Amino acid sequence: MSVSGGSFAVLCVLGTKHFHLLVLSPCLPIRFINSIEFKNQTDVSKFLLLGLTEDPELQLLVFSLFLIMYLVTVLGNLLIVLAVTSDSHLHTPMYFFLCNLSLNDICLSTATIPKMLVNIQTHNQSITFTGCLNQIFFVLVFGFLENFILGAMAYDRYVAICYPLRYNIIMNPCFCGMVILLSLLISMMVALLQSLMVFHLSFCTSLEIPQFFCELAQVLRLSCSSTLINNILIYFGACLLGGIPLSGIIFSYTQIVSLVLKIPSGDGKYKAFSTCGSHLSVVCLYYGTGVGVYISSVFAQSARKITVASVMYIVVPQMINPFIYSLRNNDIKVSLRKLFGRTPSM
Repeated sequence: MSVSGGSFAVLCVLGTKHFHLLVLSPCLPIRFINSIEFKNQTDVSKFLLLGLTEDPELQLLVFSLFLIMYLVTVLGNLLIVLAVTSDSHLHTPMYFFLCNLSLNDICLSTATIPKMLVNIQTHNQSITFTGCLNQIFFVLVFGFLENFILGAMAYDRYVAICYPLRYNIIMNPCFCGMVILLSLLISMMVALLQSLMVFHLSFCTSLEIPQFFCELAQVLRLSCSSTLINNILIYFGACLLGGIPLSGIIFSYTQIVSLVLKIPSGDGKYKAFSTCGSHLSVVCLYYGTGVGVYISSVFAQSARKITVASVMYIVVPQMINPFIYSLRNNDIKVSLRKLFGRTPSM
């Protein structure tokens, strides 16, 4: 532009976090006119968990409801663990996996619900950046491990029905222990990788998470930087740690159904299917709610609806599992009666 006999050039120098406005003049040295920061930050101290509602009256209801659900989840799954460990007749591979499933459900619920209850009670929606990463890590670990345990339980039923004479040889204690340890190790490695990748992201000024816990997908949506690698890791983890166990479950039950249908007597078919009924109910509940959450996240316009759907996946299955096994499994019923029968004398 022309200014009283001289000409000026304006340059914008773009950097990683700042851009500088320069004025170049034939008579004047280069000067910085202004320095403006972008509205994003790499160092984040905390996020805000918006939860299910911001209405104070509804928050009291949500607090009471989730407290009851958490207590029922912990107590119900602890009863399953006590019933299995206290009865020597239940020291079998099937109940070994059931015991691990109950412990995993307790851990998964503990990773999310207590923080939500504390936030409601203290009227503080914040969670530290470190706390958020820890929550992401533990939710992923116990979520992945749940898939592996359900897959192992399906394989156990497949061997028991299709190869009954070789059951004790195949499903020996060493093999069962190695399955759980290997599943836990793989789950921790993938969860740790996905959690650490969050450190490489920069976040915008809006740090509100429309969830009652730090969900990895919601945290990635707050990022100002590219999340391509993070999303690839999410899909890789879902396909590897979710798809493989689910494929094993489908294969196991396909073989079981094809074999049971060849049994001539109705009593034989009922007895074979009755050993799978509880596990099949848990599988349908877990993966059914998971599919429901995915569909709601794709089609739902409201973030609150997605949050409610997440409750059905993260909280409800873990609470209902003990009821399924205690109501549909006669061995668990008998063991619980023995357990409660010994309590007064103790």
